[in-house]
Amino acid sequence: MEEYLDCKECERLIPEFIAGKLEYFTLKRFCDHIRSCQECKEELTIQFLVTEGMARLEDGDAFDLNRELDKRLEEAKRKIRRSDKVLNFGAMLELIFMAAILCFVIWIVFR
Repeated sequence: MEEYLDCKECERLIPEFIAGKLEYFTLKRFCDHIRSCQECKEELTIQFLVTEGMARLEDGDAFDLNRELDKRLEEAKRKIRRSDKVLNFGAMLELIFMAAILCFVIWIVFR
């Protein structure tokens, strides 16, 4: 069972999310928490606006940070869905392999 992420841990992970450095399981827990906790979503928005806004101001680029944050959250969801599919496919292959071994053992024992 997946461990629930609390607000303190979520807030600690925000800079890593912004930098794109969260691995799959942590990213999944982070996004689940952000989706269900308005306070942490607001903290993510503030930190994202400050971090990315300062970088963009230095570059002199035009930007819409709210839309960009939404895009990053959507990309995180897509990444999680892709990883979930790979993990589910791997689990299915493992079950098929185990069933094949079981059939082979039964065949050896009862032949």
